[in-house]
Amino acid sequence: MTDSELRAGGKRERLVAAAVAAFYAHGVATTSLADIAQAAGIPVGNVYYYFKAKSDIVAAVIDAHVQQIRAQLAAIEAAHAAPRERLKALFTAMAGESDLIAQFGCPLGSLCQEISKHEEGESAPDASGLMRLPLDWCGQQFRAMGRDDAAELAAQAFAAYQGTALLSSALRDPGLLERESRRIAAWVDSL
Repeated sequence: MTDSELRAGGKRERLVAAAVAAFYAHGVATTSLADIAQAAGIPVGNVYYYFKAKSDIVAAVIDAHVQQIRAQLAAIEAAHAAPRERLKALFTAMAGESDLIAQFGCPLGSLCQEISKHEEGESAPDASGLMRLPLDWCGQQFRAMGRDDAAELAAQAFAAYQGTALLSSALRDPGLLERESRRIAAWVDSL
């Protein structure tokens, strides 16, 4: 995200956008509120007006991702009538970020994994919706294709994508994700 993009919009929106970018590039644990404020061009003291604790900004980042996922899925539904084409469009879109994913990992998977590492009793927002939302949507598409095993197929497809995103990042190879997207598309066509 460019500096001009971060500075557009209200202060809260700029803080959330800066947090999304910082958490993705550096992780939640190593990103401070001061880092987020600096990236957003807002004095650090102003952060507390919008977010009382770091967990509040993490929750706002999760919500921003959920809204982005919903918008992406709605756009795919508007552009593709057939569930088979919708599924292929989703995995193609996710692989479209293969260079970033090779550098930083899947933005959703990485955030979920990091948040899940909080100790019991620590205040951590629930990030499971970042996986559940696209997973459930995939299941709906497989059901619309008449598959009784829709939930299992959705899990298989999404696990293949997440596993390849991890490998792509670990090996710094964006081509892995691009090839997996084509393999998933061929698999969906074969069902």
